[in-house]
Amino acid sequence: MQVKVVLREDEMPRQWYNLAPDLPTPLPTPLGPDGKPISPDMLAPVFPMNLIEQEVSQERWIDIPEEVLALLYRWRPTPLHRAYALEKYLGTPAKIYYKNESVSPPGSHKPNTAIAQAWYNKQFGIERLTTETGAGQWGSALAFAGALVGLEVKVYMVRISFDQKPFRKIMMETWGGKCIPSPSPYTNAGRKILEEQPDTPGSLGIAISEAIEEAVTDSSGKTRYTLGSVLNHVMLHQTIIGLEVKKQLEKIGENKVDVVIGCAGGGSNFAGLAFPFVYDKINGAQIDIIPVEPASCPTMTRAPYTYDFGDIAKMTPLLPMYSLGHAFIPPPIHAGGLRYHGMAPLVSGAIKSGLITPRALHQLECYEAAVTFARTEGIIVAPETSHAVAAAIQEAKKAKEEGKEKVILFNLSGHGLMDLTGYQKYFEGELHDYALPDEELQKSTKVLEGLPKL
Repeated sequence: MQVKVVLREDEMPRQWYNLAPDLPTPLPTPLGPDGKPISPDMLAPVFPMNLIEQEVSQERWIDIPEEVLALLYRWRPTPLHRAYALEKYLGTPAKIYYKNESVSPPGSHKPNTAIAQAWYNKQFGIERLTTETGAGQWGSALAFAGALVGLEVKVYMVRISFDQKPFRKIMMETWGGKCIPSPSPYTNAGRKILEEQPDTPGSLGIAISEAIEEAVTDSSGKTRYTLGSVLNHVMLHQTIIGLEVKKQLEKIGENKVDVVIGCAGGGSNFAGLAFPFVYDKINGAQIDIIPVEPASCPTMTRAPYTYDFGDIAKMTPLLPMYSLGHAFIPPPIHAGGLRYHGMAPLVSGAIKSGLITPRALHQLECYEAAVTFARTEGIIVAPETSHAVAAAIQEAKKAKEEGKEKVILFNLSGHGLMDLTGYQKYFEGELHDYALPDEELQKSTKVLEGLPKL
């Protein structure tokens, strides 16, 4: 019985995989507020040019700098686990594998791109980074990366998560980062929202506006903004996950994967695992690839595919994506990292091309699945990851009903040790399912009227 499959450091992938050149239909070009295509230099006040080059690249494989690999060695390669105990509990003929990204120092997949972004910014001469965070995993990861690379980090954390998850703030401060609740009184965007909605729980769209505003208004030119999901270069850096998995499966002679699953809020951990397998599917492999989102924030399953801004103050370019509308304020479910109004353009493009099939689940089923996983496999997963666990259990039960020996793979994107209040509320019966009403969906998407159409 081989429970874990591990790689040596010298077996790690030396390149990232870029899905953009392989999509059957190329992504529509990001647009400026005037509706005209943006040029790379228009992004220069927000991102360093070395990352902008990756953002617009049409190269399939991009080399990982040796200095970045040396930083990733602190926890990578991560193990691939076979979930024998869960399989036995479910009585399924399926094999269930999970890639354990929770072993990173911040406890999630986020440092894969945080390290890369911090390093590229440092090489470009940047001294300070601003960002937003939902559940706090991205903020923690960037603070960690800033400590390793030597950059100041300021994090705008969605207020509801700031209140629900105080230990995330402490993690950021331990690594030298500064964390403040968003909306805040420190930016024009934050002050405007607080004036209109003083009791708002906040949103990632608001926090993004604040972080970008601070970056672009720094007169020294030494501050840039970083994003933990959504953008092409973030998806790129995360593909080290799926590329490692392919090598690990090859080691044990597992030649075919039938189902690939990841939770999806902005798309980064899902893309990191799935895109190398989307490449296989484009080239003829028969694989079901499933991004899973909350029913309360149904971006992929119910929102239109359109151009929209990534933030409430409309400071980002107009991106082609599935979107609930940039002014959408999601309900305060505990899976804070999945509360985003839009979906990564590359993930959206893969959905539009029929390469992946999204699924929306309620939080009670997800917590039930997470508890089952904890009582069989032992790991307490993040509320976000519970969506992937729940979908994997659904697929394992389906395999049992069909009597098929399927190979199911999912990404364990983070541990839940900073999110135990959510589990407590679940055990005490304080959590409830919430499906976004049609009238709320129609209301939130009205901001899309007048924007360019796809």
